[in-house]
Amino acid sequence: MTLPRTSPPAEAPVVSGRRVIAAVVCVQLAASLGYYAVMAHLVTHLRDDVGLLAGTIALVLGLRVGMQYALFLPFGWLVDRIGPGLAGAAACVLRVAAFGLLGLADTLSGFVAGALLLAIGGALFHPAAQTLLARLPDGVRPKGFGTYVVTGQIAAVAGPPVGLVLLAGGFALVASVSAAAWAVAAVLFWMLRRVGGPDGRAEGLVLARGVAEVVRDRPFLRFAVVTAPGTLLVSQAVSVVPLSVGHSGLITLFFCTVAVATAGVQPFVARRAERPWVMRGGLLCLGGGYLVLAAYPVLPGWEVAVLVAAAVLSGLGNGLTTPAAFQTIVGRAPGGRVGVYNGMYAFVSGLAAFVGGLVIGPLFDAGAVTAALIGLAGLAAVSAAAHR
Repeated sequence: MTLPRTSPPAEAPVVSGRRVIAAVVCVQLAASLGYYAVMAHLVTHLRDDVGLLAGTIALVLGLRVGMQYALFLPFGWLVDRIGPGLAGAAACVLRVAAFGLLGLADTLSGFVAGALLLAIGGALFHPAAQTLLARLPDGVRPKGFGTYVVTGQIAAVAGPPVGLVLLAGGFALVASVSAAAWAVAAVLFWMLRRVGGPDGRAEGLVLARGVAEVVRDRPFLRFAVVTAPGTLLVSQAVSVVPLSVGHSGLITLFFCTVAVATAGVQPFVARRAERPWVMRGGLLCLGGGYLVLAAYPVLPGWEVAVLVAAAVLSGLGNGLTTPAAFQTIVGRAPGGRVGVYNGMYAFVSGLAAFVGGLVIGPLFDAGAVTAALIGLAGLAAVSAAAHR
């Protein structure tokens, strides 16, 4: 069944729909293009140009992701306090500094500092953008969020080739262009600081009280825990697929197909996202993608077909679970609390992704690839069965 609302959606601050959607989509396009243009080539730059060991790079990037997820909870509360427009502008400024530093850094300390700034900026950016969308009127919110997701997927496909073209002028040029794109996003967020200002009911809310309020909301907390494996299932594809396939062309095909499938399902799911079957179906699709991927090495001659099938399932799963989680958060959070509810959901999901990664990595190192893939599929099935 669908989680009951704790307050009517009309209690949330209402902002100008078209203006906010247009601005947030432009923010998403600029920021995501800049992000993917750099991140697609960062590891190679750090290994070949800076001379860092692969293990060191993986450790710092892993800590960056873990820190970002840990900060989602307090920063979600902060977004409610100061408003998503101001929080988003601050997030983008932090990432301008992060990408500028990564472009100039030639030591491990510079890389670590840039990674930490990336984490802090990311932990502010996502709650800010989604809180702005959450404050849209009911009639346009699903379309706005769907457009936001589609724009991110377009940038995920276009960003790496853009970065590759710019790489001819050196990695510093790639990082500089990315920083400029995030500066544009900062200006757009700043323009929204009035329409996305702090909610009066959230201004007096201290962090401990805000977290306690979410924890006492047992139906929502159960939803967050039960569906948390979805983030693990989405994030593990970034490492599992390259390790399983090992061919750069096929890896690119996989992730481009995922992006197309994720974007393509948005018009269908936009106004159905709160229905329980959407989240269940998304989790099952994510699990099915890993199950199909497990057949990759045992079907010679069918590698491309198997990979495309796995990618379509993964993309559909991502495209279903993302709006389902967003609409549930918006529907469940009281007025002025979307940020802290979003932060709690991201924190729990990130913890699941971090712990799951600690298990999956050693399984691959031990050669138990098929067992790891089937285990991920089984986890998806359990999560889907537990969701109601």
